[in-house]
Amino acid sequence: MKILLGVGGSDLSYQALTETLERVAETGDELTVAVFENEDNDADIEAVQQRIQEHIDESGLEPALRRVEGTSPGSELVNIAESEGFDRIVLGGGGRSPLGKIQLGPIVEFVLLNAQTPVTLIR
Repeated sequence: MKILLGVGGSDLSYQALTETLERVAETGDELTVAVFENEDNDADIEAVQQRIQEHIDESGLEPALRRVEGTSPGSELVNIAESEGFDRIVLGGGGRSPLGKIQLGPIVEFVLLNAQTPVTLIR
C-alpha cells in the first residue's frame, strides 16, 4: 500500500506519524511523509521537519520526506495523492470540543471532503 502521511506540527499529527511508522514497520507499506505549514500551529516548518526526522531515525525506516508548498496544504495533499497514485492519506486531527463533539481543523476538513483517495484520521 502506498501511504501519504501529512504532518503539520500539531500534537495529533506527531501521534499520526508515530502510529503510521509503527504500522509501516509491520506491513512494509510504502510511506511518504508530507510536511506542511499549518496556520493553526506556531511551529516553524524547519522545526517540524527536524522533529519528523528524529521520529524517522528512531524508527529505523526510510520513508520519503517532502515539503508541501503553497497556500492550501489540504488541496496540495489531495493533488499529490491523486496525481501520484497513493492508496491512502493519513492525517492526525479531530480534537474534541468541551461538549464532546469532534472538531476538525481546516486542512483535515478539506482533505476529508475533497479527497477521492481514502483518508484515515488518527486522533
